[in-house]
Amino acid sequence: MKVVNTVFPTPEQFQAFFGAPEDGPFVMVNLLKFKEKAEYEDGSEPELSGREAYARYGAEVAKLVTALGGKIRYSGPVTGLMIGEVEELWDAVALAEYPSLAAFQKMALSPEMHAIEHHRKAGLAGQLNIRTKPAAGF
Repeated sequence: MKVVNTVFPTPEQFQAFFGAPEDGPFVMVNLLKFKEKAEYEDGSEPELSGREAYARYGAEVAKLVTALGGKIRYSGPVTGLMIGEVEELWDAVALAEYPSLAAFQKMALSPEMHAIEHHRKAGLAGQLNIRTKPAAGF
């Protein structure tokens, strides 16, 4: 299995993701890899770690998720791997529940998201975003 962490989707990935049929609530699994040091485009705040820069983004995005009727279900550091093998572990995992694909797209394209995106870009070395559908009974 090939694994490639990236910070932004390609136009094709964006189109395929948001072109999928609407099927209600979903949980996004975010596997996060941080830069050792934050890298803001304007060169500001070189003393921040990538994790600290991303935490600024995370605090604000949590408000956006809640405002659209979603929830941050979990966020925490990766501390080990029991089964499988990867060249390098992710640094953190976050689970965010969204009420619909349309709500997620509205948030992703909003001016509020655009205003905080620089923290995400400064802090992330890459990530995987995995859309999941809750199983019956959950």
